[in-house]
Amino acid sequence: MADLTRREHDESEALLHEALAGGHLPRWSALGVAAASVAVAFLLNLTTGVDGVAGTAVVAMLVFLVGQTAWSFVVEGRRHAIDRLATTFVYATFVIAVVPLIAVLGTVVVKGAEVISVEFLTTSMRYATPTSEGGGIYHALIGTLEQVGIAALFGVPLGILTAIYLVEYAPSMRTRRLAHSISFFVDVMTGVPSVVVGLFVYTAFVLTLGLERSGIAASIALTILMLPVVVRSTEEMLRIVPRELREASYALGIPKWRTILKIVLPTAMSGIITGAMLAIARVAGETAPLLLTTFISQSINTNPFKGPQAALPTFIWDQFTNGTDVSVNRAWGAALVLIVLVMVLYATAKLISRFTGVKSS
Repeated sequence: MADLTRREHDESEALLHEALAGGHLPRWSALGVAAASVAVAFLLNLTTGVDGVAGTAVVAMLVFLVGQTAWSFVVEGRRHAIDRLATTFVYATFVIAVVPLIAVLGTVVVKGAEVISVEFLTTSMRYATPTSEGGGIYHALIGTLEQVGIAALFGVPLGILTAIYLVEYAPSMRTRRLAHSISFFVDVMTGVPSVVVGLFVYTAFVLTLGLERSGIAASIALTILMLPVVVRSTEEMLRIVPRELREASYALGIPKWRTILKIVLPTAMSGIITGAMLAIARVAGETAPLLLTTFISQSINTNPFKGPQAALPTFIWDQFTNGTDVSVNRAWGAALVLIVLVMVLYATAKLISRFTGVKSS
């Protein structure tokens, strides 16, 4: 009798749970609605003004959202329908962000790989013309490495020191107004267009101070562009270091500068290096400030302090504006080399942060 009563109780609970939970769409519902959405989009492509791959994909996505949400609303109820709609939006935004990235990278790799060769990497454009075969990026590769390297040599330490002052010293000092001013100008510099920075360097350093249009002038512009990224990323990394670590160090009588050097910086080192690499990656592809500060050179110039110096971004711009098939192919090859260069630098930075950060037991 007791077993029968318990069984009836369990059955009633199961029925109540099913009534509260509502129905469920079949497992194949997402694939079915997706297939139907694609079919509807192709039909509209053939019969209406919807045209192109992008337009068809957008229509298919909208039809999928409407169809799945409506079906879920009828079968599962309002709560499940809203949940499915939100989940689909999350996946859709992920696809919208990833597909263009993959398309761009795939296009650069396919078109650039056809041009890459030993000759392309070890020769300059001194004796090449827009319509002739041959020529390479050696002079531009040297210029990019030197200009970005000099900018990183000045910009990264200066940005890290600025962030240390804003996070570690400014809150406990009477110079808070100075800290607010620095933080404000860092925010302003973050939104300044790169062409404005190039124009400023050209006006202030080239025209006013008489600095020659050269690689060092380009490095100054890249340093200005790099600073706000390094400052903000380092500042955020320092803020997430637990305050207890600092207090424990101070309780042991360790001075503040040593606490920052031995505890705070190693704890945040991985994030600091990642932020620095993001800044380097940002400035490595800048073209506008280089056109104003160093312009274009077709010859090899290893001296960044003397004369115009080529760079990969200006090389890509120059070859693409020439308009010939040979020049455009060279531009694709240089773009691939620039992407690979940034990836190598980023991988190197991650290795450095792995061996220099705090070791976990």
